[in-house]
Amino acid sequence: MNLEKTSPQSILVHVERFSLKRDLQLEAKEEFKELCISSGAGVCAEVSCKIDRPSPNYFVKLGKLNEIKDLVKVSKCGLVIFNNDLSPSQERNLEKYLGTRVLDRTSLILDIFATRATSHIGKLQVELAQLTHLSTRLVRGWSHLERQKGGIGLRGPGETQLETDRRLIGHRIKSLKKRLKKAHNQKEINRYARSKGKEMVVALVGYTNAGKTTLFNHLTQNNLYAADKPFATLDSVTRKNSKQELQHILFSDTVGFISNLPTQLIESFKATLDDLSSADLLLHVVDISDKDHRFKVKEVEKILKDLGLSDKLLIRVNNKSDKLDVTSLDHISQETSDQVWISSTEQKGFASLYDAINTKLRGKITTNWVSLTSDLGWLRSELYSSGSVLEERISSEGLIELHLENFQNDLIKLLEVDGFDLIKEKQTQEAI
Repeated sequence: MNLEKTSPQSILVHVERFSLKRDLQLEAKEEFKELCISSGAGVCAEVSCKIDRPSPNYFVKLGKLNEIKDLVKVSKCGLVIFNNDLSPSQERNLEKYLGTRVLDRTSLILDIFATRATSHIGKLQVELAQLTHLSTRLVRGWSHLERQKGGIGLRGPGETQLETDRRLIGHRIKSLKKRLKKAHNQKEINRYARSKGKEMVVALVGYTNAGKTTLFNHLTQNNLYAADKPFATLDSVTRKNSKQELQHILFSDTVGFISNLPTQLIESFKATLDDLSSADLLLHVVDISDKDHRFKVKEVEKILKDLGLSDKLLIRVNNKSDKLDVTSLDHISQETSDQVWISSTEQKGFASLYDAINTKLRGKITTNWVSLTSDLGWLRSELYSSGSVLEERISSEGLIELHLENFQNDLIKLLEVDGFDLIKEKQTQEAI
């Protein structure tokens, strides 16, 4: 089913739990409506209710269920979407009782992903997630033929068809996993080749619709599709940066997170997760103008922790600061630790972002005297090309001595080269 092509009128059902806080409930309700509109489904009515525990048969109580059924008859809507995860039996019972198609939150998100995936790997990943989700709901289409009893003469055609469908889906899932494994292996080779060079990878992560792709386009001078709607980006992309202030850095744009992300997507979107795990630094992009940004920050931090990425180097990038009453973004960034304030659309605050990235990856800028043996002429040439050399002299032993201004981590890597040594401060003062 493709919601963006058919654009059906739908009834949205948001069921809240008494145990949740009110601000989180309001955020979830607004986010749910944005997801439905983003999928292309028209909204003809909304229903909200609170329950202490879900009903095992219909998820909602009978009184609310009758209210939804009356709305379906009056509005003649062909789709009811729940902002909750429904079990296969609940979904089947709801469709039978309401007489219309029923979708849960996971099915809605999977449908959005299916309509927007463009790359080969992205399409394979979405299909794998859809088939994994569908495999638990096959019984719905053949319940009128299925026999519940065993024994001779009691196996009906419905049961046979179910087994055939499950076998076909199982073969397709196996084939998809094999093709995805091959694609992942190729990406792993690319990452290994990249790690042998000088380039470091910075991955952009964050809640969906936080402005990651807009920031990515600015940093890399690309023109990827960016829109003010959830899940505008569904394919992980890595490009070389275009800024003189950031040398030897690649940026990766990744799929945005969302609360209660379906487990099928977490398991199938291995390419995005691999890009995050292999990155040297994460930029957590936050829509600071969103009134619920604190909740979304916690959700992203929770997902990163579940993925085992909480120990990664991370900078929080407060995006869309132009919508706030802020005069100097660079000044605010200097006052906060591991946070920068920018506006991707207005292109403000980027100087602080560049400094923060360089400091995280390469440490602080230091000035030191170093010595090089005569056979390291190639390294001397590279240091001059990078603009790191402030002064040069020849020692009494015939060694090349350079006064360098570079990042601390870069100096540590240079010291691993045979013939490259740091001149102690005492020796430097005597030479002067």
